[in-house]
Amino acid sequence: MNREKILAIIEKNSRIDLKDLAMMLDMTEVEVANEIAAMEKEQVICGYHTLINWDKTSEEKVTALIEVKITPQRGFGFDKIAERIYNYREVTAVYLMSGGYDFTVIIEGKTMKEVALFVAEKLGPMETVISTATHFVLKKYKDHGTKLTEQKKDERMVVTL
Repeated sequence: MNREKILAIIEKNSRIDLKDLAMMLDMTEVEVANEIAAMEKEQVICGYHTLINWDKTSEEKVTALIEVKITPQRGFGFDKIAERIYNYREVTAVYLMSGGYDFTVIIEGKTMKEVALFVAEKLGPMETVISTATHFVLKKYKDHGTKLTEQKKDERMVVTL
């Protein structure tokens, strides 16, 4: 199906030229544009993002993954709690998980202290939260399928006998 092909291509490069995409899929530009517009309307495509390696800028950012164990609210389940969490500006992602914790919450802050305060003042006090475990990202090697670090070249001299 063309939808899946379009999605696979634009997931890797959302800036691909419509003309190039149409040529790759053996479709017209109008057909591709209409299909993309339909998927945006249906919220199959939810947004377009730029991946930035913040370590190469002067901006200070700290990323943390927080495992959260909760007690679901009767009649609401996990969805209402997830909504409450993802509405905080610091939160970049919320995932319902299997295993020992219910949610993985990814947040960004300027400092570790800012992240700690978020957990202590906003996330931890929620009446449904039983426990949290915070993990700080020390270095990103690959994000959203893109390598963020350059492979070092082997600069040793080749010696033959």
